[in-house]
Amino acid sequence: MSKTPLLVIAAGGTGGHMFPAQALAEAMIRKGWRVRLSTDARGARYAGGFPHVVDIQQVSSATFARGGVVGKLLAPFKIMGGILSATLQMRRERPEVVVGFGGYPTIPAMGAAYLTKRPRMIHEQNGILGRVNKVFAKRVNVVACGTWPTDLPEGIVGVHTGNPVRSAVLERAGAPYTPPGDWPMSIVAIGGSQGARILSDVVPAAIALLPDDMRARIRVAQQARPEDQDRVIAAYYEMGVGCEVEPFFRDIPRRFSEAQLVISRSGASSVADLSVIGRPSIFVPYAAATGDHQTANAQGLVDAGAAIRIPESKFTPEAVADAIQTVLSQPDAALQMSIAAAQAGLPDATDRLVALVEELADGV
Repeated sequence: MSKTPLLVIAAGGTGGHMFPAQALAEAMIRKGWRVRLSTDARGARYAGGFPHVVDIQQVSSATFARGGVVGKLLAPFKIMGGILSATLQMRRERPEVVVGFGGYPTIPAMGAAYLTKRPRMIHEQNGILGRVNKVFAKRVNVVACGTWPTDLPEGIVGVHTGNPVRSAVLERAGAPYTPPGDWPMSIVAIGGSQGARILSDVVPAAIALLPDDMRARIRVAQQARPEDQDRVIAAYYEMGVGCEVEPFFRDIPRRFSEAQLVISRSGASSVADLSVIGRPSIFVPYAAATGDHQTANAQGLVDAGAAIRIPESKFTPEAVADAIQTVLSQPDAALQMSIAAAQAGLPDATDRLVALVEELADGV
């Protein structure tokens, strides 16, 4: 059997879980480790970005949240089968460390790590623990927190590692901020990879309420769903505001770095990107997010004075126009917001995760 140390990474099938898992996998491979990704069929579809040397292993798992009555009845049997299979394999291979990033596909590997007493930790991207991470929080050696503060169960002490960000974001870390003023200003509005309906409804209407002289200097880059794209473009065209409106932007790090203000949902990766690059932001947390975790995600930047948070229930054109004007009419305050955001960022989040893995492997 190979003496090369083995890291088992367990991650679910969403980008929020898979991206930090991928970042850790890349870093550990560079350090000479073998890496196995334990996920289910859905998660395997999101694993295309992992290095080719990562052994991607599909395990049997299930969620109680989907699949109708039959699916919910079968779920515990699928989960137990996955845990049994993973336990037998873990007894044979004895991985040095097992790391879970959340989602139901992590249950078999994390359950097996607990049963076989392998060194293990979880990484939570959001300010509220996901359902699976909450189950394992008291059954692991370390709870790594991507967002700070994170709401943890009583008696659990988390380690603030931050959320790993893409290399394209790291390249923009510390990029100089151009405060708002009597020159062209850029606003970026994003609501996830497919945009958010509420931003399409509210942001153009808010910009229409701004003073004429301010609005004349603004250019907007906004993500919008395909079905909303034409009406958003028409709204900006009617008020004479230059815009780029697309369902998806592939150069978000560049757009963030060149923006005077970003209006965004507060998903964990968006918050991490904005804090590493360092830009003033207006957050509208997704109200239906599990445990209202997007409100928690924004808390650190709000407390630092780097962001304005407006709940969906109060995200009106008038409230957003007031928030935009607050930032764009006060260049010194906007500069301080950008500095505060950057000071809250952790561009070395991947390195911090690597250090925790190595400490666990060394028995610390």
